[in-house]
Amino acid sequence: MQLHALDWTIIVAYLVLALAIGLVFKNRAGSSVVEYFASGRSLPWWIAGTSMVATTFAADTPLAVTGLVAKNGIAGNWFWWAFAFGGMLTVFVFAKLWRRAEVLTDVEFIELRYTGTAAKFLRGFRACYVAVIMNSIIIGWVTSAMSTVLRQTVLVDMPAGGHTDLLLIAGMLAITGGYAVVSGMWGVAITDAVQFVLAMVGCVLLAWVAVDHVGGVDALRARLEVAYAGSGDPLAFVPDLTGDDALMPLGVFLVMVLTQWWATWYPGNEPGGGGYVVQRMAACKDEGHAVKATLFFQLAHYCLRPWPWLLVALVAIALHPELRTADNPGVGFPMMIRELAPVGVRGLLLVTFAAAFMSTISTQMNWGASYLVNDVYKRFVRPEADSREVVRASRIASTIVLLLGGGVAWWMVTSNVSVDDAWAFLAALGAGVGTVFLLRWFWWRINVWSEIVAMVGSVVVFSLFQLWVPADAIDGGYRSLLVAGCTLVLWLAATFVTRPEPRFHLLAFYTKVRPDGPGWGPIAAEAPTTRPDGTLGRGILCAVLGTAVIWLTLPGIGALIFGETTNAVLCLGGAVLCAVLMFVVFGRAMRSTTSAA
Repeated sequence: MQLHALDWTIIVAYLVLALAIGLVFKNRAGSSVVEYFASGRSLPWWIAGTSMVATTFAADTPLAVTGLVAKNGIAGNWFWWAFAFGGMLTVFVFAKLWRRAEVLTDVEFIELRYTGTAAKFLRGFRACYVAVIMNSIIIGWVTSAMSTVLRQTVLVDMPAGGHTDLLLIAGMLAITGGYAVVSGMWGVAITDAVQFVLAMVGCVLLAWVAVDHVGGVDALRARLEVAYAGSGDPLAFVPDLTGDDALMPLGVFLVMVLTQWWATWYPGNEPGGGGYVVQRMAACKDEGHAVKATLFFQLAHYCLRPWPWLLVALVAIALHPELRTADNPGVGFPMMIRELAPVGVRGLLLVTFAAAFMSTISTQMNWGASYLVNDVYKRFVRPEADSREVVRASRIASTIVLLLGGGVAWWMVTSNVSVDDAWAFLAALGAGVGTVFLLRWFWWRINVWSEIVAMVGSVVVFSLFQLWVPADAIDGGYRSLLVAGCTLVLWLAATFVTRPEPRFHLLAFYTKVRPDGPGWGPIAAEAPTTRPDGTLGRGILCAVLGTAVIWLTLPGIGALIFGETTNAVLCLGGAVLCAVLMFVVFGRAMRSTTSAA
């Protein structure tokens, strides 16, 4: 793909801007560990929320969505749409609790909720596990996706065995590492906001160009009927689940919708909140900003971003039906850049992927380093370290995280690991821990052994399935459910055969966080002056309404695009009604929260 002067100007301008933002916030980030990892707990909701959205818009995401559409039509995206209810629970139930906990990382919460040697071990182990293993896998797969984009666009004529793509990626990693290491969360959050705007503009432009190229939406629909002949309707939001040509079995669909949100730990969609979402909530000014940031994230994540990706994916399959049976159908997305983008738009689209890639890498660096510094170095190695020493360690840790991720990335690129396979692997590996992450806030009896058994049991059960059950013998959705079910039984058993946490520690946690619900009855009786918000029921209702907003907006926008006016009015009208009810109930809940405090 040929780049012209205008394309190069756009690319260079973006890279210079990213570095400049990092240098602007260098001194502020270096003043303390809270400034470095949590922006001094002073981010407004719109920056924190946009940063969350930008982080989850990685270079791999449009490729993975294209792969899902190739296999199962638009409805294949229920793989990640099914997490919506869990995300809305994070908004309306857990966000205020996380901000109240005042932790810097989600694993710091472990010693707030539990105590003793086992809690110390779990905090240190999970910090290393997430920062070194899980984080490296994430960096690896987004780098692999960026390599695919480069190989399908500017390096399409690269000879076999060449590694020019990795050299270009190394340059991007160096720039990302430069601003992320020196500026901490300040630089990450501000560049995320800029990167998200650029990425969305690029994807919308590509979707417009792609649909216009095939002759409009009616021509696209006709081509898709041919490409998916005998495989159901690829444009159906909810697929035909029972017909002979069903793209997705009924059982798989139900497993996704009914269990995925609570059963599976997945980066950005952790049950009860976690990871970099918690880090952004911790960086917010107060509880209200944390809730608003997370709500903006969920709505933008599901309602604003998907349709440009979906349209480009559908055009790619309409033009290249062979993608449906390809080993890596995700290549269809960057193929559209190469084949359809005009001068100027090419540069913007490469910046789109560079921005998506760099925003995710910078977050993974800062997030992974926060575990190594806050939960390992500062907690166990040098608890007496002063601010200057901790900030220096933070910058070193950020570099280490980047190098580890780069090593995994090299392996994934040279091994041709597909993005959607990596997504499915991580989701299955995290199956089973979700229930304990949800219930530890609301049931006093859960102890540190519950969480240890859930974490270890999930990995063991998943590994046994991998060894004993052939991959094609059971669908991935069923496999995740079975892993989750087995893990649930294991951690419940561990809970009842081990002692609860000491009473004094449970009282301290309850007094600080003020969780709702009957699960704290015995502890609440010993703390009569502590007043929970009493908004748990309203929070769950808001989560249901918020999920309805998402699940009505998605098909509503699709119906609008494809000229189905009646369906568009019904879906979008229903979404507006649910949104109004959600904000009314939410407003009352916030007033109750304020009065309780």
